[in-house]
Amino acid sequence: MGRRRKGRRVDGVLVLDKPRGISSNDAVQRVKRLFGAQKVGHTGSLDPLATGVLPLCFGEATKFSQFLLTSDKRYWTKIRLGIATETGDADGEVIAENDAAGIGRAQIEAALAQFRGDIQQIPSMYSALKHNGQPLYKLARQGIEVERPARCVTIFENNLLNVADQEIELELHCSKGTYIRTIAEDLGRALGVGAHVTALRRCSAGPFTEDDMVTLEFLEEQREQGSLDKFLRPIASAVGQWPEVLLTDATAFYLRQGQPVIVPHAPTSGWVRLTEDSSGENKQFLGVGEVLDDGRVAPRRLVVG
Repeated sequence: MGRRRKGRRVDGVLVLDKPRGISSNDAVQRVKRLFGAQKVGHTGSLDPLATGVLPLCFGEATKFSQFLLTSDKRYWTKIRLGIATETGDADGEVIAENDAAGIGRAQIEAALAQFRGDIQQIPSMYSALKHNGQPLYKLARQGIEVERPARCVTIFENNLLNVADQEIELELHCSKGTYIRTIAEDLGRALGVGAHVTALRRCSAGPFTEDDMVTLEFLEEQREQGSLDKFLRPIASAVGQWPEVLLTDATAFYLRQGQPVIVPHAPTSGWVRLTEDSSGENKQFLGVGEVLDDGRVAPRRLVVG
């Protein structure tokens, strides 16, 4: 017999405002204890220095965490020019200092142009990416550096908000896998003075924004007053930005058996939310599917009732 998982079954999505100073995994473990939940996972790490939108998937919602992991993100960041650190952020040791007082807004704007659109980015050694099963940051702490291939990421927006006292503020909208600390380091090199991130906040991840967040302190206070489950969002919210396909009882039956089905007025391509819409009954989220070349909707990932 398999080992019985501790805790109770909880399904849904919690949008946490991750506090500064703890890792994403630490945040997961604290929330898991507060809810007494069996299974909780995050949808893309935030560095200990970072704060903001961290969607946590409970139970059946973990089946859809990959779609949040690969979603676009929005960030606000503050970058200190003239100081380079070992880690690319304020948690690392200073490795170089230069006077950046003479660098003006026009020069910064010109340098930022190379960090818009599709760009190549070499991930930091202090990222959570793995090399032969080991997170890069663990290797870096041992003084080991390994070659990292450049990856293509897309910067949809990179807006300069403020310049003051050798510090700049940026607002970014980017694709999955973008490292803001790497943008800071590369910008510092482009300006010839070095740079590092002093503050970072994730403002959105996929369909979730800062308006959806709750804090750990709030959850701890509410825990004293009863169940926290009311703060969970439905599993379907993890793919809330996708088009919805409504299924009859009969169509849903065949889809649950793994069979592609014909659905009138369905999108002609792409991924969709699958919802059973029984007459006189509440709608029920079934999972996600993909529209095939012949127009049928194929199930890809389904929830277990």
